Amino acid sequence: MISCKMRLLVLFACVGVALSQLYTFDKTLDSEWETWKNFHGKSYRSYDEELYRRAIWEDRLEWIAKHNREYDMGLHTYSVGSNQFNDMTLEEFSRTMLGYVMPLNQTGTLYMPPSDQKLAASVDWRSKGYVTGVKNQGGCGSCWAFSTTGSVEGQHKRATGKLVSLSEQQLVDCSRRYGNNGCGGGLMDNAFRYIAANGGIDTESSYPYTGRDGTCHFSKNSIGATVKGHTDIRRGSESGLASALSSVGPVSVAIDANHQSFMHYRSGVFYEPACSSTRLDHGVLAVGYGSNYYIVKNSWGTTWGNAGYIQMSRNRGNNCGIASSASYPTV
Repeated sequence: MISCKMRLLVLFACVGVALSQLYTFDKTLDSEWETWKNFHGKSYRSYDEELYRRAIWEDRLEWIAKHNREYDMGLHTYSVGSNQFNDMTLEEFSRTMLGYVMPLNQTGTLYMPPSDQKLAASVDWRSKGYVTGVKNQGGCGSCWAFSTTGSVEGQHKRATGKLVSLSEQQLVDCSRRYGNNGCGGGLMDNAFRYIAANGGIDTESSYPYTGRDGTCHFSKNSIGATVKGHTDIRRGSESGLASALSSVGPVSVAIDANHQSFMHYRSGVFYEPACSSTRLDHGVLAVGYGSNYYIVKNSWGTTWGNAGYIQMSRNRGNNCGIASSASYPTV
């Protein structure tokens, strides 16, 4: 939430009035501000922009401290913390980091849970060697590409016994004919269709990530995995999602992440009452579950969340749409 103080700052920044005339910063935070900038590699185009970002940063620190006091009182199920997004408004964060576009229809084979399945009490595919390390999409709206490679990596491991890191950049550069828009957003199912039609996806090492739209240079000599098709889990079915996670492997999912609480998640089981189960904007990878949460891998590096992961609420009304658009490839 942006305070009245912040709205005034935005107003005066727009008309070019020097922020230093309007705001007195907390001098006791000077050293922390410099440390935070250095740690996250932050630099600004002008002195006025730095003042503007510092104001957002201080406002965010106040919000984080307030939330965590409430967390300690038992009012929240999760804590929040400082990260690389402290100097961004929620609107900027949404434009930069969220790139999933909700499809009109599901295009894959419908998942049918095994009739004799006994659901495991908990699952974590990381411990089985099905999940590569946490990656970082940077300032490109390519979350969908990272979600795609994550589930393909898992299914390739299941089929071959080999875990191979795959190229998100190839999907950014090469899958526009299938409805994706590079750093402007896309769909995991579209990416699965592209990989199947293309005859495979290159390895990460042969086609490394740049974080910007580029020209396609796929090489059939560098293919790391292939896909035959994809399977969609019935929309909104948390039982179907848990079944697939228990029996198949990591699953690509889309969520509503356009909340300051998600932006600054740190630990605990995330539950956001304001979340939508239909307005989905971010592609991530479900890699397991516990009794009341899903284990979800994000693509914002290890400085976000719990070393790049979040525990999202399970069986709480499909919170944040965790089961609204879930799918995985067949290999």
